[in-house]
Amino acid sequence: MFEELARIPVEVEYASEFRYRNPILNEKDVVIAISQSGETADTLAALEIAKEKGALLYGVVNAVGSSIARMNDAGSYIHAGPEIGVASTKAFTGQVTLLTLMALDLAHRRGTISEQYYRRLLTELTLIPDKIKKVLEQDSKIQYIAQEIKDCPNAIYLGRGYNFPVALEGALKLKEISYIHAEGYPAAEMKHGPIALIDENMPVIVIATNKSAYDKILSNIQEVKARKGRVIAIVPEGDDTISKIADYTIEIPETEEPLSPLISVIPLQLLSYHIAVARGCNVDQPRNLAKSVTVE
Repeated sequence: MFEELARIPVEVEYASEFRYRNPILNEKDVVIAISQSGETADTLAALEIAKEKGALLYGVVNAVGSSIARMNDAGSYIHAGPEIGVASTKAFTGQVTLLTLMALDLAHRRGTISEQYYRRLLTELTLIPDKIKKVLEQDSKIQYIAQEIKDCPNAIYLGRGYNFPVALEGALKLKEISYIHAEGYPAAEMKHGPIALIDENMPVIVIATNKSAYDKILSNIQEVKARKGRVIAIVPEGDDTISKIADYTIEIPETEEPLSPLISVIPLQLLSYHIAVARGCNVDQPRNLAKSVTVE
């Protein structure tokens, strides 16, 4: 979003890897640290390195007064309230929303998007809560789909563009709280390996809301169906093309494409929740996980 709207080059890094690879940074760079707890050890260590190299440190944190919040030169709290569950959901939404506002503000100040598009995105952002409510109304349908796939040993999540990270988030939630092995992949990369895994026992969850790549996503779904894969598709309201091919569809309200992750992630998080409950897993405190990773 920063690149597309504000035209600023961005690298996304795992804090745990960033600190061990002698990153190229200087005083003109900004390092944005994203942490729910504000106490993550790897992120703190990465910030120390960035500080030594003179970069501006900016924190996106939920916990007020936390270590990362105090260490940064500037920052914003998402103010989502205490996140009790280990597998953060409201913090995820809060972080994406805040970064969206930052990207929009930068784009507006830099003049890289039109005033009309800027206003349209801002207006659409105010409508997101009501659109999320509409997704939540499909809870019983998502619960039914969860029952249908709860015993699968593996799952693949596919997305393109803005929705590829959503595929990663969906797969992570399934792993964390349902203990089912899952992988998130860029949809176009499926044919470069993961397609070998697809059979009638493999659910493939496809985020198919991108207007810019709809035909390509449709082609990916057809490839999965040709190999007897079970397709669960997240589609725009009123879709009647993918709905005829997929085994299950979950309709979500349409929005501007840069904002679509805020809506498309909700059914994936709900699906993981219902699968976990059906499997008798502890949704709030999954095994082997800690709420805040404060040690290396």
